[in-house]
Amino acid sequence: MRHGGQILVDALKAQGVQRVFSVPGESFLAALDALHASGIENVVCRQEGGAAMMAEAAGKMTGRPGVAFVTRGPGASNASAGVHVAHQDSTPMVLFVGQIARSDRDRGAFQEVDYRAMFGGLAKWAAEIDDTARIPEYVARAFSLAMSGRPGPVVLALPEDMLSAEIDIPDLPVPCQVAGVAPQAIQAILDAIEGAERPLLIPGGTLWDAGTAAALQRFAESRGLPVAVPFRRQAHMDNRSASYVGDLGVGMNPKLGETLQQADLVVAIGSRLGDTLTNGYALMRPGVQDKRIVHVHPDPDELGHVWVPQPGIVADPRQVIAALADAPAGARRWDDWTAGLRAQYEAWQQPRETPGAVKMEQVVAWLSENLPEDAIVTNGAGNYASFLHRYFRFKQAGTQLAPTSGSMGYGLPAAIAAKIANPDRTVVCLAGDGCLQMTVNELSTARQYDAAVIVIVANNGRYGTIRMHQERHYPGRVSGTDLANPDFAALASAYGGYGAVIEDGADFPRVFAEAEAAGTLAVIELRLDPEALTPGMTLAQVRAAGEAATAGR
Repeated sequence: MRHGGQILVDALKAQGVQRVFSVPGESFLAALDALHASGIENVVCRQEGGAAMMAEAAGKMTGRPGVAFVTRGPGASNASAGVHVAHQDSTPMVLFVGQIARSDRDRGAFQEVDYRAMFGGLAKWAAEIDDTARIPEYVARAFSLAMSGRPGPVVLALPEDMLSAEIDIPDLPVPCQVAGVAPQAIQAILDAIEGAERPLLIPGGTLWDAGTAAALQRFAESRGLPVAVPFRRQAHMDNRSASYVGDLGVGMNPKLGETLQQADLVVAIGSRLGDTLTNGYALMRPGVQDKRIVHVHPDPDELGHVWVPQPGIVADPRQVIAALADAPAGARRWDDWTAGLRAQYEAWQQPRETPGAVKMEQVVAWLSENLPEDAIVTNGAGNYASFLHRYFRFKQAGTQLAPTSGSMGYGLPAAIAAKIANPDRTVVCLAGDGCLQMTVNELSTARQYDAAVIVIVANNGRYGTIRMHQERHYPGRVSGTDLANPDFAALASAYGGYGAVIEDGADFPRVFAEAEAAGTLAVIELRLDPEALTPGMTLAQVRAAGEAATAGR
């Protein structure tokens, strides 16, 4: 006889789960009891949004569903931020939510929520386990669904009386799947490339690994093909490769955007070719498809959803890339086309000086040159991230954790999850002053689990991205974007970590070395000039452009 919590945890162990992230609640005490001495590490977080984001980051790193436990009502509401990231980023994740007793349903009981309705538009599947005997069945389906097709989050609600009930029920076997790619599909891709004058490879999706990155590089270089990655998928290939030509997305090189328009063939392998990549569908218009698109995606529903594929291939992008890399090289090459695009990328990487004694372009360039090649870099959302996208060169797969959903507050929880899983690797979180404060309480989690993350805070005293848009559309009318910030270095010290403030960029290498040597969580605050708004424009320039546009209306 086992109670439902034990059946659940045994099912997680069968799925290979080694770590979960949680904020405890009385609604799932039986699961907490089963986690005790289970061998599964339970990382206790400070807020459910942080726990869910850590689970999402774990899913990105491992390719297996990250797991989080949160309590009902407010806990589930907080966790929805991480579920949204997993949904938009196509990350496998399973969220377990405590629930009221079954006998109290539909009475407006304490913290009662209909989770099927609440998560219906955010998760691939949201369900409630009504029968203790069906826990193994639900868990097996949740993990399978989180991984199948386009990966994503699954939410399972756990009524507390169901979870505490005892029953004698066997465990289920873990499914085994055999997957492959038809030779005809690979040949179709190769034939399409052979017939193109200006091909462009766009690899995407969350599930990636070092072998896939190496195979992609080998395939592209063997034919002199250009590779442009989607927004925040820059670690899909070594950025130093002659075939790497940049990233398509927010803050992209305008010349790379022109290249997307000029290409006569786009080979999308795992990418959905969404609005961010196409600049709101301005660079590629679904209604006027003026180029051939070969679309490879694991979800058959994605093919033909926006673009007409010629052909569309349902397959795991990793297996397709491996097969392409093993195919004999053809006689044709595209070296001149690719070399021109690579030159544009390298010119885009030349730093444009920003105002102030501390310059983000110099900080990011130093990190790119000096961090170990396997260092993991995380970020959330904000203008500070555009410096990272533009000036940092990712060298290995699995070194970038960033939300394609543009979620603020993601960087710190992701960094903590990365450091707990990889204690011997350098983990750096870049965050804005507004971004960090969304989840800054997770510094306590970092301290508790000895996660020696290094957080670099770009402090300009405002929500910079919104201020940028504000100045463009309503120049000079500042509203709701200024911030009163704490002393971030002192805050790090309060959490038992290392803290430092940099007001002269020349001090950054020394301070970063001190942060590494401290061997604990560290926060380095960069005091930025308020004029330093984006990699390409100052605050005054953005305002002037906004005033000119407004006057011309």
